[in-house]
Amino acid sequence: MRKITLLLAGIFIFLCNGPMWAQLPPIENSATIYLQMKKLNVLGSVLYVAAHPDDENNTLLPYLAKGALYKTAYLSLTRGDGGQNLIGDEQGFELGLIRTEELLAARRIDGSGQYFSRAYEFGFSKSADEALHTWDKDKVLADIVWVIRKYQPDILITRFPRDKRAGHGHHWASAILANEAFKAAADPTKFPEQFQYGVKPWQAKRIMWNTYNFGSVNTTANDQLKIEVGGYNPLLGESYGEIGGEARSMHKSQGEGRPRREGSITEYFTTTGGTPPDSTLMDGINITWTRIKGGNAIIPKVNALLQQYDIQHPEHSIPALVEIYHAIQQLPEQNNWTKEKLNEVKDLIVACSGLMAEATSNNEYAVQGQHMQLQFFVNKRLPVAVQLQQISLASEQTILFDTTLHSNLSTNNNIAFDKQFPVALQQPISQPYWLAKPMENVGMFTVTDQTLIGRPESKPAYTATFTFKVDDITFTIQKPVQYKYVDPVRGEVYDPFVVTPPVVVGLQPNVALNNVIRNGKPIPTPDMHLQLQANYNAASVPVTFQLRQGTNVVYSKDTVLQFENGKNYAWSVPLNRVFQTNQSQIIQPSVTLPVLGQKETYHYNLKRIAYNHIPTIHYFYTDSVKVITEPIKVVGTKVGYVAGAGDKLPEAIQQLGYSVQMLQEQDITDEKLRQFDAVIIGIRAYNIHEFLTTKNDILNRYIYNGGNLIIQYFKSNYINNKPVKAGPYAFLVNGSPRVTEENSPVQFVLPKHSVLNYPNTITEKDFEGWVQERSTYQAQTNDTHFEMPLQMHDSGEAPSKGSLLIAPYGKGNVAYVSLVLFRQLPAGVPGAYKLMANLIALPKHN
Repeated sequence: MRKITLLLAGIFIFLCNGPMWAQLPPIENSATIYLQMKKLNVLGSVLYVAAHPDDENNTLLPYLAKGALYKTAYLSLTRGDGGQNLIGDEQGFELGLIRTEELLAARRIDGSGQYFSRAYEFGFSKSADEALHTWDKDKVLADIVWVIRKYQPDILITRFPRDKRAGHGHHWASAILANEAFKAAADPTKFPEQFQYGVKPWQAKRIMWNTYNFGSVNTTANDQLKIEVGGYNPLLGESYGEIGGEARSMHKSQGEGRPRREGSITEYFTTTGGTPPDSTLMDGINITWTRIKGGNAIIPKVNALLQQYDIQHPEHSIPALVEIYHAIQQLPEQNNWTKEKLNEVKDLIVACSGLMAEATSNNEYAVQGQHMQLQFFVNKRLPVAVQLQQISLASEQTILFDTTLHSNLSTNNNIAFDKQFPVALQQPISQPYWLAKPMENVGMFTVTDQTLIGRPESKPAYTATFTFKVDDITFTIQKPVQYKYVDPVRGEVYDPFVVTPPVVVGLQPNVALNNVIRNGKPIPTPDMHLQLQANYNAASVPVTFQLRQGTNVVYSKDTVLQFENGKNYAWSVPLNRVFQTNQSQIIQPSVTLPVLGQKETYHYNLKRIAYNHIPTIHYFYTDSVKVITEPIKVVGTKVGYVAGAGDKLPEAIQQLGYSVQMLQEQDITDEKLRQFDAVIIGIRAYNIHEFLTTKNDILNRYIYNGGNLIIQYFKSNYINNKPVKAGPYAFLVNGSPRVTEENSPVQFVLPKHSVLNYPNTITEKDFEGWVQERSTYQAQTNDTHFEMPLQMHDSGEAPSKGSLLIAPYGKGNVAYVSLVLFRQLPAGVPGAYKLMANLIALPKHN
């Protein structure tokens, strides 16, 4: 099977400027090998806990993992699903998938591990109570306890305090939960159902808060424990501040690029549970081999290994490593630490041998019911006596391939061969495990397999196991099967190997407006576009397409297709042919065809998300079209749009019947702009495109001459440390309030304002069914030119009018819109479409 080249869902590729090696195997050199040898004598562990990707302290983590040489990990309660995306248009769980991989890319740099809970990042929260209410508090607490019991940290560190100083309700809640879990993990009466999976109660020595000085909030104090973490590591050739800058810059979807910091960096800590330390984080904790019965015999062996290490010939250390391996095996006490150190020694033997083993495919996809061709490769690059004994391939518990070799490997000689395997029709598709089942509520992913909880990613579809013998030690190297290819720009790339159904089926658009009216006449109703992609070759395949509203089949088509792998087959289906009701409903597709002699029905589409700084992401979903039948009136025909930070409004505006032209810097001219009824600026565009500020005079002339400029929210009044200029009148968004309760009441302060009446009458009903939030980064102004027709607020807060500002200027209008229309329109909220139509149609002035 050749590579699938076209997918039904949109493929969005963004060429990020950054490290390309996130998808390459780790590179070990003599210096990093020596550092790992030093770590053999350190038996201390730290778990850092916060709420989101980018909450972690990116200087502290590399100091702990590569400086102090502690086993270090970060537990992020969420995957960052509810934020904004500065590199693409993904939102919600798609953004969470990206940020998951960005965290893993950061961990590959700083040397730490990564864990998650089942909590969904549902957007900005103003209190811990709201966060804990929206999440299932007991389940998130159970997840933290589970990770603690499996990981067994000596100390826990939280990033935030347990009060409103945390700034974000999720931050606040993460500290509350971590401190509760610190005690609950040691209590055998708490979550006892976890013990059947092999964990035991675990009491960490202490939990500490890593205090901070962020902007105007300084929580550090001289009486707190102070640790210098900015030191230079000559083995790595960089300081922990420099490593931290590299790791932080992997959070590209958040625009978190940071400098590589040199010089002294002090971190502050205060104890919130357990025994306070005197001078170091690990005070009172035995982090040497003497914490294990008989372990004191290991210390001199590791010291001798370090003293005799030959940087030119790491292979000379293998006899000493074999001796250490046996000594650890023979200790009378076996626990998590002995298992951890045996794995570290095994990894060192592999590194000192220059041993490389992999299983790869030339194709990105394995198709259920078809065959896959895999390549196996082994090379021992240094002169060490190593025997390759066995290679096997497994999917879950099924062994597909197992061969005994007993081959003595010669130095730097490639062993490579191909082998074909059947892909079972029942082979699970490659779905992120937390997306495999519908969410329990708006705050929690559904994961019923306890062993998956906490894992950053799903298990690989196929795993190859290579068994080697060095001296008298037999050990295995397990490698996921990966898709390996050479990109003409990026060079060699490793990406996930994905199991896909024989066909994927799509239905577009996501939202369809079935009753748009212009000049008193309905505009033509849109067609739905039904697509099928074949993932294998076959002749004369009888196929049945169906569209459903719930359980009712509203459209069916039988046809016979000549399948060509990677080819798309598309049909247009007029909406009125399948939609017979005047109530909005959701339509979903399915396709039935014979596979291996039996009829199978498929309904999944496949989304592929590709950015250079992270591995390619795939997930499956069922396409749907939400049909809105509520009448929506529009005025005008043509809209210009300046793209911001990844919103999906242009497609929604096209659904309103407008011709939408995307505008670049060179398009911001008087002559170009005069053709548009409205020019809409994407979210955060003023914080991304400096040309919007430098060309503000041109935009103001456009307004003055009769145009409507609609400015969606921006985050601050600065770009590149320069003031933003937006529109003819001044307004401020820095530090402005947000309305995060999506069902908060909306008051019509100016009920007769045109934006609430023309061409659509806006009522309270139009603010029903909103998702995630009402308004973000609201505006503040004393300029009397602005009219503020709406007022809203979160519970317990003062009312705010900053969600919508409109001012006439010359013949046209300028509007600042912090209402989160960029979330509501893709979600198919009818009232949001009516509001957007009214903004575009703001009346001209004489």
